[in-house]
Amino acid sequence: MNHMPTALARDPKDFQFDLPRTPPPAPLAEKIHPRAWAAAGDVASLRGGPPEETIRLVVIHATAGATTDGAVSVMEAGRASFHWVVPGKDEAAHGAHVWATCPERLAAWHVRRSCAHPDICNGATNLNRASLGIEIVNRQDGEDPFSDWQIGAAAAIVRYAWAKYPKLVHVTSHARLDRDRRTDPGANFPWTEFMARVRG
Repeated sequence: MNHMPTALARDPKDFQFDLPRTPPPAPLAEKIHPRAWAAAGDVASLRGGPPEETIRLVVIHATAGATTDGAVSVMEAGRASFHWVVPGKDEAAHGAHVWATCPERLAAWHVRRSCAHPDICNGATNLNRASLGIEIVNRQDGEDPFSDWQIGAAAAIVRYAWAKYPKLVHVTSHARLDRDRRTDPGANFPWTEFMARVRG
């Protein structure tokens, strides 16, 4: 099942929900991506405290590309980083596992330091220190539907993190934090269904 754009698609700059209570531990089908893991040390930094104390936010991105390798090449070029990649529909890992691309104890560089929103972390900036980043492989061209598995896999990552990090409360789009520059994960992303799957 693929999620196609609809006339009722919401603006991704409005995509946000908060998590109510801590759920039971949630397993995650993940594998370390060797190239990304090797690059992560050059495109991530210390959080300023243990992740159990500092992680308060999960940010949902779309790659604007067609492959996990394309996303990993961004890390290898030293431009950005993220904690997981949800593989695309034409990749072997699709339907099997997500890729872990940066240790959770590190702050990946997936949101500009100046970005903020008054409803998220009390309007704080430098949100990389307080967040986890999920990239979903999608061309983000309005014609590349997200698969049902991708939505479920992204929700599973959030549930895993929600159970693990007691101060995690916000889930938001990249577009909400960087309103003038970003639109990801895009209007095609079924945010309401994703929220329902996370909250379970």
